[in-house]
Amino acid sequence: MKILTGNDLKTGAVIWWTGVGWSLDVNESADVGEHGAAVIAREEGAQNVFAAYIIDGQKDAEGVRPAHIKDRIRALGPTVRPDLTLKPSEPEAVNWVI
Repeated sequence: MKILTGNDLKTGAVIWWTGVGWSLDVNESADVGEHGAAVIAREEGAQNVFAAYIIDGQKDAEGVRPAHIKDRIRALGPTVRPDLTLKPSEPEAVNWVI
């Protein structure tokens, strides 16, 4: 599975390509297959995302999981403070700015 990640231009938040737009929730990621570069070119050109890139991911019963530890940390937040991890299902998550 190939998924796209990048940063939101307004907030800097880590975002994930859903197939139709961007989400804070990695579990909403869509498999872009071999079309990732085209999606990145279009989305960066439209200024919807900054520094997007393609990563390997795995989907199972628990959701989508980035293959590399760096991107797992990007998906969920700090590993040393579980109270600060991102919870995309919370209504205020979209208002969070670094």
